[in-house]
Amino acid sequence: MIYTLSNLQMSDGSQVNIVVEDSRITSVGSHVEGDVVDCSGLLVLPGLVDLHTHLREPGKEDSETVLTGSRAAAKGGFTAVSAMANTSPVADTAGVVEQVFRLGKEAGLCEVFPIGAVTVGLAGERIAELGAMADSAAHVRIFSDDGKCVSDPLVMRRALEYVKSFGGVIAQHAQDPRLTEGAQMNEGEVSSRLGLMGWPAVAEEAIIARDILLADHVKSRLHICHLTTKGGVELVRWAKSQGIDVTAEVTPHHLLLTDDLVESYDPIYKVNPPLRTNADVEALRAGLADGTIDIVATDHAPHPTEDKECEWSAAAFGMLGLETALGIVVKTMVHSGLLNWGRVAEVMSINPAKIGGYSRQGQPITPGSTANLVIVNPAEEWIVDRDQLASKSRNTPFHGISLPARVVHTIFEGVFVVKDYALTGMKHE
Repeated sequence: MIYTLSNLQMSDGSQVNIVVEDSRITSVGSHVEGDVVDCSGLLVLPGLVDLHTHLREPGKEDSETVLTGSRAAAKGGFTAVSAMANTSPVADTAGVVEQVFRLGKEAGLCEVFPIGAVTVGLAGERIAELGAMADSAAHVRIFSDDGKCVSDPLVMRRALEYVKSFGGVIAQHAQDPRLTEGAQMNEGEVSSRLGLMGWPAVAEEAIIARDILLADHVKSRLHICHLTTKGGVELVRWAKSQGIDVTAEVTPHHLLLTDDLVESYDPIYKVNPPLRTNADVEALRAGLADGTIDIVATDHAPHPTEDKECEWSAAAFGMLGLETALGIVVKTMVHSGLLNWGRVAEVMSINPAKIGGYSRQGQPITPGSTANLVIVNPAEEWIVDRDQLASKSRNTPFHGISLPARVVHTIFEGVFVVKDYALTGMKHE
């Protein structure tokens, strides 16, 4: 199969034709071959890569499945996602990660990379089968107890030492559990006014500081999940200035939303870690702009309706992210002048692929590269409609808002999985 994507704009502003044969790019320039897909006015980027996705399968298929989550990913322009380990059973063995990996292959809409648990059952006590998961068919390289913090410093040290032997990385949910018992939202002026138990910034920052020192001590790789505080940004900035091997991510919702939204008591805004203050949001944007924060990751966290449409204290933490991520990054970072499109490609594709070791993702758009691409209309505004999302769940806080930069086509290994805004080749549930 040979086709040409004609009149595409690259992130540097140049206009090219891209010829794709089977799964690879064969030409970038003026050449035309095979069927022609007119892409005038559209922008091409490497397919987006998410290092933080909750696909819920196995065990929580009422929220999401690998198939429905892959559909949401494709609609959002992602050609690779990383499936977090807090499933049921937990992905703490080679058997479970291989199951998730196989389901991703069967869906065929993007690469699905399982993330292995750091500890057995996410209990934080005994290190899981890290070596077996690394040696499995899934070739796991990222390990995380996300949803829970690896709070025991000795367990964290041993995990960092273990993954160092095969080039793995520990992705930490930085949250001291003793400082966040019963916490419902960010600790501050709004929590005091609402009478909700506060979630202090220091709970995140204390773990980040500890783990930076541990990573430096054992000379291993540390990744900080969903950074949310101004102080956390400063800690990561210091670590990098010292040459410590630490990377960090920020979610789209923490780049845009603030804790004052909780005044509505609408659980759609209940998320872990919580929405923070405007000062934190500004620090996160600045940290992403200057490279302190390496990537954007969605923390896509689907939940069934009954877990969100209830009183605040009983509601589940989390919100959807895959289908709105690019639009929010463009709204907060590109339209503000903090990032250009080349940097968007770095923080949403190139850098996450490097951190995860995903060799077929985040590649330059040049002859010989795998044809994993997202093609966007940068000028098109679209209204988020929760009832039109591809995810199995509907818990998006962005329903009804206008976002820029709509995904027109997503190409995974040379095949259109989204064409003219619509999913193609959908498989049966």
